[in-house]
Parts: sequence; structure tokens; C-alpha cells
Amino acid sequence: MASTAIVTGASAGLGLALSRELVRRGWHVIGLARRADRLERVRAELGARFIAVTGDVVEPGDRARLAETASAAGRLDLLVNNASRLGPSPMPSLDRYPLAELEAVYRTNVVAPLAILQSTLALLVASGGVVVNIGSDAAIEPYPNWGGYGSSKAALDQLTAILGAEHPEIPCYTFDPGDMRTEMHQAAFPGADISDRPAPETVAPALLRLIDNRPKRGRYTVADFATEAVR
Repeated sequence: MASTAIVTGASAGLGLALSRELVRRGWHVIGLARRADRLERVRAELGARFIAVTGDVVEPGDRARLAETASAAGRLDLLVNNASRLGPSPMPSLDRYPLAELEAVYRTNVVAPLAILQSTLALLVASGGVVVNIGSDAAIEPYPNWGGYGSSKAALDQLTAILGAEHPEIPCYTFDPGDMRTEMHQAAFPGADISDRPAPETVAPALLRLIDNRPKRGRYTVADFATEAVR
């Protein structure tokens, strides 16, 4: 039976680049994203090995459909919580941060990854699967105006570390892909030229090396897997 992955935020950016590489390797990918039109284009490109689930990670019903789709596939070897919410653009300082927006950022970036893990844990254990939560250097660097997104990613880092301690049978990683040429990064810098940032397709191979090599659980950056060397 072919290996199966869940990738959230699969219709664009790193999620799309990773989905393409996994399908190329013969995996089945269950891809979740909010935009049905974009997901349909990905499904048309990648074929039957890509199973499109239109939905939002913050919606319990959509998460339930995601878990049901994985259960119907019969196994789950990889969970990549890639979907993220930046928050307001331009990004405000914390003293002016709308609290309703902050709650929305945390629901997407912290609560949803845990909820998806909870609903798929039994499948991951049965298959000896891997969990990767996509992080950010904003989780560890106090960049002005990044307080909402950065603090949510810091919470996700700690959540991932604790999950790894509680479930040593499942490798749990945070993967920081660095700056990329994506819509979300453009929203973080409205009006700026971000053409010098790496394309997500150049980052996906490093993420795949993390998944293949399964180092000790922890937080890793794209630079840690820029070559075949694994620390």
C-alpha cells in the first residue's frame, strides 16, 4: 500500500511544492485548502494520487472530513501542518493588535494543528508516521510588528516539543523553511519586491530530507537539510 500524507495549505506555496514532490515519489496526498478552485487545479495537475479536501483548518467539520478521508485511505504516514494565518496586513504592533484577529491567528496556527493531530494520532501510530509542523524564525526572534504571528509560532514550537515528549513513538518536528516567495510573505511586506526570496520548490527538498532521515525530534531549519548531511 502506498504511503499517505496529509498536507494542509496544499493549494499554494510550500504545501503545493511538497505535495508535488510526494506525488512524484508515489505517495498519496490528502490536501486540504480553503480555495476550491485552486485545489481543483492541483488535483487536475497531480491526478488520482492527490485527494482534494476543500475546507478550513479552523472548522471542526472540515477537520473531521480530513480525518475521515485519511481513515478511508487505510493508513497515514505523514502529517504536515502547513496552513498558517499571518494576521492583519500591514502587521500592527502588539499594543494596537486587534484581539479578535489575534484569536483567529492562534486558532489557525496553534489550535488547528493540535486538533488535526488528535484526530489522526491512531493512524499515525499504526503506520509509524511522522508529524511536521511548519514554523518560522519569528518564533524565536522578536521582530517588531510580528508579535501576533511570531508568538503563535512560538506556541506551536512548544506544542510540538511536548507532543514529541509525550509520544516518543512518533517523530514530531518543527521545520522552519525561512523566507519564501509566497503570497503570505508578500502580505507581510505589502508593496515590497520579494522576488529575491527563494521559491517554495527550492525548500521542499530540505523538508523531504527531514522526513526521510528522521533525526532526533526537535526544531530544524531549512539550512540543516540544505545538503544530505544530517546532524
